[in-house]
Amino acid sequence: LDNGISGFIDAVTAPNALASLRITVAVSAVVALINVVMGTLIAWTLVRDDLPGKRIVNALIDLPFALPTIVASIVLLSLYGPQSPINIHLNATKAGLIVALAFVTLPFVVRSVQPVLIELDRDVEEAAASLGASNMTIFRRIVLPTLTPAIISGAGLAFARAIGEYGSIILIGGNIPRDTQVTSQYIQQQI
Repeated sequence: LDNGISGFIDAVTAPNALASLRITVAVSAVVALINVVMGTLIAWTLVRDDLPGKRIVNALIDLPFALPTIVASIVLLSLYGPQSPINIHLNATKAGLIVALAFVTLPFVVRSVQPVLIELDRDVEEAAASLGASNMTIFRRIVLPTLTPAIISGAGLAFARAIGEYGSIILIGGNIPRDTQVTSQYIQQQI
């Protein structure tokens, strides 16, 4: 704000600033949608199914909360960077941004949906099944309305975290203005 409101408006409406805002919002929205689907499925599996290694998977969900996000970026760069051991190159691409942001935001959806699924009354589902409702009808009319607030909450948390994320995308995301530079990188570069 050194140059007043007009300086602020000029800085915010600069072509590179607008490009970074578009990329940030678009990638964050895609990541939130991916996490809604995958997070709900993972939460469902952890609550409803008995699988070997369930405790390990449950612990791995919280890994992005415990891990410094720059470490995630280093790991992603070593896996998907220029010298990828698996021959997948996502460095400085939107797909790389999506993978990095999905990793750090997935726990928000899982941990929002999981307690609601635990508390969901299974007797209502069983009653609907005994009255002839199909599994899809039970899910659509009984389970989904109960889960919707938790799913929306988790999606909102994931979207907000993706908007402001810096550490996990700093290395894998690249720094190419108008292509893969997200707003947090652009702001840091301007500072």
